[in-house]
Amino acid sequence: MNIGDVADRAGLPAKTIRYYEDIGLVTPARSANGYRDFSEQDLHKLAFLARARALGFTIEDCRTLLGLYEDEERESADVKALATEHLHQIEEKIAQLREMHDTLARLVEACHGDNRPDCPILMGLAEEE
Repeated sequence: MNIGDVADRAGLPAKTIRYYEDIGLVTPARSANGYRDFSEQDLHKLAFLARARALGFTIEDCRTLLGLYEDEERESADVKALATEHLHQIEEKIAQLREMHDTLARLVEACHGDNRPDCPILMGLAEEE
């Protein structure tokens, strides 16, 4: 199948698929005329990568996950360790976003938003930690 077909079926832009090929995540066959010829296995890998990226895994994590997926002798503990570490990173980001939200909400609430020049938002941003 050509790159347009596999892009539609995997739910990825063709540019992303070319990038994944460039970095060695997928290696489609080439036809006599040099065009990429994706197999069902390539499609499956690309869909796998799309789901992993949608969950926020890095490219290197995806490379590791793909390797674990293809290794029939893998230990699920290895997969769980990688996913657990990623989950912790997500939880840290959520905590940081909550803190950002709370700080900005306090600043917005403190601002009168009228024609006076004093602005708690700007003063809050100018404060040194």
